[in-house]
Amino acid sequence: MNGTAKSALFDAFASVAQALGSGRRAEIVDVLAQGERSVEEIATEIDQSVANTSHHLQLLLRAGLVRSRRKGTRIYYRLASDRVGDLWAAVREVAERHVAEVHVLADDYLGERGVEQIAADELEARLAKGSVIVLDVRPEPEYRAGHIPGALSAPLDSLDAVAAKLPKRREVVAYCRGPYCVYADDAVRLLRERGLKARRLDVGLPEWRRAGHPVETS
Repeated sequence: MNGTAKSALFDAFASVAQALGSGRRAEIVDVLAQGERSVEEIATEIDQSVANTSHHLQLLLRAGLVRSRRKGTRIYYRLASDRVGDLWAAVREVAERHVAEVHVLADDYLGERGVEQIAADELEARLAKGSVIVLDVRPEPEYRAGHIPGALSAPLDSLDAVAAKLPKRREVVAYCRGPYCVYADDAVRLLRERGLKARRLDVGLPEWRRAGHPVETS
């Protein structure tokens, strides 16, 4: 048995885990699970400088987890495949189950949510009946990359204007990136303040897609 070759092989396997071995890079993968974004957009989303964000993206690129393309003066990144999104979901789920600190940190970040949720299967059934209005409260580029069929784009900074046009008698469901995204919580609170009946989807767009529910693009 060639011990050197074996070690090199397992080091290659481990390089994927090493690429995700940074909170900022994990956050980048979480953002890119929503769709392709420019370096500048990613930097804004993760609250880092463009230079620091570019460094993290280069590490993810070398590990084969992302792909890039240039358009004019901008460089855009996307996940290399859906399997990278599956990997990120698996890492998150293992941490939720086995790292006790995750729950404490999640509570510190999310606070007391106090927002009623709706399950994905129920939402799909309600959509088929036309008995619910769905709002995608993620940034516009993420909506364009893929969204729940029939959903309206309503980023938080434009939600007030959208809410003013919604019928009071219809229930509204807001969704965002995933279980640790607070956009939908904030949206539901605002909608209820405006007199609308509102809930949040219990998952984000990546989980919705992974479960086999339909997704459309703009």
